[in-house]
Amino acid sequence: MPEEPNTAGGPSVYIHGHHESVLRSHGRRRAADSAGYLLPELAPHHRVLDIGCGPGSITADLAALVPQGRVTALDAAPGILEQARAAAAERGVDNVDFTTGDVRALDFPGGSFDVVHAHQVLQYLDDPVGALREMRRVCRPGGVVAVRDVVYTAMTWYPRVAGLDDWQRLYVRVARAGGGEPDAGSRLLSWALQAGFTDVAPSVGTWCYADAEHRAWWSGLWADRTLSSPYAALAVDGGHADRAGLEAIAEAWREWGRHEDGWFAVLNGELLCRVN
Repeated sequence: MPEEPNTAGGPSVYIHGHHESVLRSHGRRRAADSAGYLLPELAPHHRVLDIGCGPGSITADLAALVPQGRVTALDAAPGILEQARAAAAERGVDNVDFTTGDVRALDFPGGSFDVVHAHQVLQYLDDPVGALREMRRVCRPGGVVAVRDVVYTAMTWYPRVAGLDDWQRLYVRVARAGGGEPDAGSRLLSWALQAGFTDVAPSVGTWCYADAEHRAWWSGLWADRTLSSPYAALAVDGGHADRAGLEAIAEAWREWGRHEDGWFAVLNGELLCRVN
């Protein structure tokens, strides 16, 4: 039977942390492949709040698209902002401010931004509806709140290496034990309606890894994340897996990555919420 979504309302835990294997993934993301549904909404003068900016690869793209505007890049972890600053400098964009903060209690006046963006953030929160209300508060009337999150149980792959089924089930257990919802992408519409949005446009975006370079990258970072990231420690310390089980899952990732016909698809829910 499928596992029930998290309803415990426990504290939020960012289960991945900022291990190198995590940043190997996040630092490769770009606005075109991770925020394409938002890009037509951007105007050169817009003020954008990028919540959960991480290493800043998407942030820098957004800043380049609003050259007469400004982007505020926010993350809960101060250390990662140094990488975000470096990404902006490398891209030559100087219209970005960097700050720490909590999406559940944003330190900005109401109506401060034209666009409020959060990519892969709501899945880690114990109160995503409250976070959406706060995002709505700081967005001006007529502006847009844009959110995108994955649906872990909708991920699919070929060949069906058995150990990856174990990985998928384990990840869902660990994420929900941390107070989050790993299928957040499928809940975005429901959460937005509960948060009071009435003008909402849902969509779906995908990532697909099916060539030699992407197979090696995707399988390698997940094998390393399974063994060495905070997620691995949470899996063991929470009684969800033992070290031998994690080793077997990591080897399953490597096995999948060696298949010349390997194919992996990631489904993401997306939402544009117009503020009335």
